[in-house]
Amino acid sequence: MSSVERLTITMPAETAAMLRRTVEGGEYASTSEIVREALRDWSRRREEESRDLQTLREAIRIGDESGPSIPAGEFFAELRQMIAERRATKG
Repeated sequence: MSSVERLTITMPAETAAMLRRTVEGGEYASTSEIVREALRDWSRRREEESRDLQTLREAIRIGDESGPSIPAGEFFAELRQMIAERRATKG
């Protein structure tokens, strides 16, 4: 079982009041429960962002290793030319 550590946090009065109202309304048993849930959500988002960043870095690495690139303008000009040629042969 994990140990429990007590922390003191500072927050705006409006936020503290909102937490107390939420507990008084019966949505949570305590303000600590709300903070724990918020921290779990924060931790999950950080993990997702870390995975997304790793995926992006891997895609960049693969792209870098795939060979030389060409300027976008040149690529789209070639693509437009190919489309024009296909249209000309179909008509």
